[in-house]
Amino acid sequence: MDWTKLLSTQRLGRQKQPCGEQGDPRTDFTRDWDRIVFSSAFRRLQDKTQVFPLAKSDYVRTRLTHSLEVASVGRSLGMQAADVILRKQPELKNSISAHDIGAIVSTACLAHDIGNPPFGHAGESAIQEWFMGNEWALQGLSEQERQDLLKFEGNAQGFRSLVRLQYFPQVGGMQLTSAVLGTFTKYPRVSAVDEPQSKGISGKKFGFMRSEVELFQELADELGLLKKAGTSMAWHRHPLAFLVEAADDTCYHIMDVEDGFKAGVVAFDELRSLYEPWLTREQFDKAEKFGNLQRRAEYFRALTVGEVIKESIAVFEANYDGLMTGSFDDELSVRFQRANQFKAFKNLAVKKVYSARPVIEVEACGFEVIGGLLDAFVKAVQVKAKGGSIGKVRSRTLLGLLPQSSAEGISPSEQLLAVTDYVSGMTDSFAVELYQRIRGISLP
Repeated sequence: MDWTKLLSTQRLGRQKQPCGEQGDPRTDFTRDWDRIVFSSAFRRLQDKTQVFPLAKSDYVRTRLTHSLEVASVGRSLGMQAADVILRKQPELKNSISAHDIGAIVSTACLAHDIGNPPFGHAGESAIQEWFMGNEWALQGLSEQERQDLLKFEGNAQGFRSLVRLQYFPQVGGMQLTSAVLGTFTKYPRVSAVDEPQSKGISGKKFGFMRSEVELFQELADELGLLKKAGTSMAWHRHPLAFLVEAADDTCYHIMDVEDGFKAGVVAFDELRSLYEPWLTREQFDKAEKFGNLQRRAEYFRALTVGEVIKESIAVFEANYDGLMTGSFDDELSVRFQRANQFKAFKNLAVKKVYSARPVIEVEACGFEVIGGLLDAFVKAVQVKAKGGSIGKVRSRTLLGLLPQSSAEGISPSEQLLAVTDYVSGMTDSFAVELYQRIRGISLP
């Protein structure tokens, strides 16, 4: 792959145009950051689950604060990766800047969770399971469209949100730069691919739906992404997408455990032992002077994030050629010198944090809420589409809650996507409130 194409400022959905806008001192990538920050989809992340759903504490992280932290780590990774690129390809010194690479990665990180439904990963599972248990809803869909819903994926919903739902009906949605959208897409494939195309970390999940295939094809052509061998739509990753994944991994491995400590489900000694491979004796001695255990935890975390960034960049540099040819297809973290010590954070989170009773209780609630909302709205759009009289009044009432264009003159697949767009875009609190209202449990 070629950096002159990989860093394209061409905006998806627009005609070819000169870089930047006259009189605007911001770079194209900085303007992308601003567009995301001011979008409604990003704003709703303030009330979407990171680990502890509907948390009453003002300390534990939401998807919004998590995204901001990932963006901060991503900026550092991007700027340091720029130094690697220029060491490997010094002929690019006049066309690549650390500021631009940092801005691209941080902006993609900022948006990385923008398609996640309410209640975190439990929300994804709830949508998947509802469609698995209600195959009647998928009649008339192609196999690709069926898989988009049966394997519902927040990453693909995020791409759909950025390139279609935000600023609808503008072609290209937010019309972000190709470089940022390519960096955002960790899984550049459709939901149903040839078995070999699902190999490697880039093939683990899917990153765009059938409804956005043409837009991703346009994006891949602009960036010069390498197509994977096979009959389905699948590409090798943009090299900077590995840094987005590394930034996310860094934050959720380390910060989720920190949230667990704050919530009282992880003991300080357990937390301290995770940091031992990453800190020096002098740093631990300095922390002992902090009387507050929370302050010590924050100090340990800050130093460890710096160490993880160094490890990520070392792997990026060691595998640079493979990143550029598509032959390297692992998470950077599995190649760390301290890979096992890094994985220990996630292991403890799985054991103590993700299984904590407050998390499990509200996730169980999330399954009921999301399943109930899908059941009500999918039945409503299908009653309207079939033109029957049974349930007509109830369906009309429910459809009045959907965005205006959701059920008018669209295909069965688009009807279902309209519902999943609406439900997955909800905040945790709004989903609970709407569910209670349509079930008659509460009134406005």
